[in-house]
Amino acid sequence: MSKAAPKKAAAAAAAAPPPPGFNLDINDPQVQNAAIRIQASYRGHRSRKELKEKGPPRVLQNLQDVVLIDGSAAKLTCRISAFPDPFIRWSKDGAELKDGPKYRYVFEDPDIVALVVRDAGLPDLGKYTISVKNPFGECSDSARLLVEVPAKIEKGPGSTKAKKGSTVNLTAHISGEPAPDVGWAKDGEDIEEDNRVYFNIGSDSTTLTIKKVTPADAGKYEVFVENSLGMDQSFARLDVV
Repeated sequence: MSKAAPKKAAAAAAAAPPPPGFNLDINDPQVQNAAIRIQASYRGHRSRKELKEKGPPRVLQNLQDVVLIDGSAAKLTCRISAFPDPFIRWSKDGAELKDGPKYRYVFEDPDIVALVVRDAGLPDLGKYTISVKNPFGECSDSARLLVEVPAKIEKGPGSTKAKKGSTVNLTAHISGEPAPDVGWAKDGEDIEEDNRVYFNIGSDSTTLTIKKVTPADAGKYEVFVENSLGMDQSFARLDVV
């Protein structure tokens, strides 16, 4: 805590002229208009406060689902009414989100609240909920964050050698949202599946299975993925010994 300034010094400071280049003419129309706007804004803010009735919070404008591209920021916004001022909590899939570098709580006067999600990616997909609580009650609202990611092969199948009559599995790890279409080809021709040669597609991988390998199965295999945002492909060679 600092000491109070002597009264004489304070009086002298109050009487000191403005610094050079800083002159405020109260008769200037622009200055007068600015003062009127400030007063009107203050009266409006005070009126809004006085008109509010104490009671449980309410959601006036609901959260909306947000769709964005991988790596960009998302903003979930809603409008609430609450007096006294409420406690705000955001959560994702039931887990509370702390205000920080990744998630930013935003309060916009008078009744707008928002959550900003930075550098959004597939892990950020989910249901986001705002909970609003004051001494008279609470309310909540939810929306989903949908992230679109171009189709990509995270890790392609490796080239391999197989003995005649054995079983070969070629696996690729894939990603993308919406979930990409997946296909396999051999020497440039789409593979037609049967009981011996077929492929499976999982949530993050695809595997081509070749049973009872023959010399005719040797060649260059390609896996390709595609969604509305892009496509990717990878190659591997199978040699039969």
